[in-house]
Amino acid sequence: MSRTIKVGNRVIGDGQPTYIIAEIGINHNGDLEIAKDMIRAAHEAGADAVKFQKRTPELCVPLEQQKQMRDTPWGYITYLDYRYKVEFEESEYREIDKLCKSLGIDWFASVWDTGSIDFLEQFDPICYKVPSASLTDHELLKKLVETGRPLIVSTGMSTMEEIQNSMSIVPSDRLLITHTTSAYPCAPDELNLMMIETLKKEFDCPIGYSGHEVGLIPSVVSVSLGACLVERHFTLDRAMWGGDQAASVEPGGFERLVKYIRVTEQALGDGVKRVYDSEIPIRKKLRRVL
Repeated sequence: MSRTIKVGNRVIGDGQPTYIIAEIGINHNGDLEIAKDMIRAAHEAGADAVKFQKRTPELCVPLEQQKQMRDTPWGYITYLDYRYKVEFEESEYREIDKLCKSLGIDWFASVWDTGSIDFLEQFDPICYKVPSASLTDHELLKKLVETGRPLIVSTGMSTMEEIQNSMSIVPSDRLLITHTTSAYPCAPDELNLMMIETLKKEFDCPIGYSGHEVGLIPSVVSVSLGACLVERHFTLDRAMWGGDQAASVEPGGFERLVKYIRVTEQALGDGVKRVYDSEIPIRKKLRRVL
């Protein structure tokens, strides 16, 4: 059984090249020029797509946290004000859309509330991402299903029962589930990459991996375990301000990640034993008994 979905102009799933996403998220710190530099760097590194995050701060920040004060690049401000500082609006997304189309790289966003879906619909997105925090938001899932677009759903900080209940809302022919652990950065002993195989057995849809680890090896290993999509947080410099920077990959590392994934795809083969042309001279020279 081949499990695939169409996202934009790409088919993602069994037998297809791994779809590699550079998650910009809010690592741009509300600066459009930094976001543009990140898009260009991700494209040069070989990413298939860049991903942003869209939320309505007054809806997504819990009331008890809205007035909490914190140090930020904009001074000592409330957490709610900080969230507004890193949100892009229509004019910024118009620029992002224009740049991505000129480069030929896909872009889309995680949505954290129903209003953000309405906002992004004007850009005719190729798909939507459901962040782990929103996996159990059935109102959000139902509205996303109504758009008719493919959905990529992350499963961090969720039980299998929660995943099963929520995924029953989404048609499997428009669904891609990503295994992830919601720790930033995530310790190796909590990555649990074997969950990729568990999800493949449980759900009739493509399975991917969204990694928050330090380093590249687990993300590459995920492909050998069957992940058809790999997403990693992306940054120009891990020393930049922001909570996601430490678990992000810089441009040079992301370029290596893409290269390692492509080599892994070639090396996996098809599982059919054969004698390769390159082996025949060695076979003739060394094989003692036929």
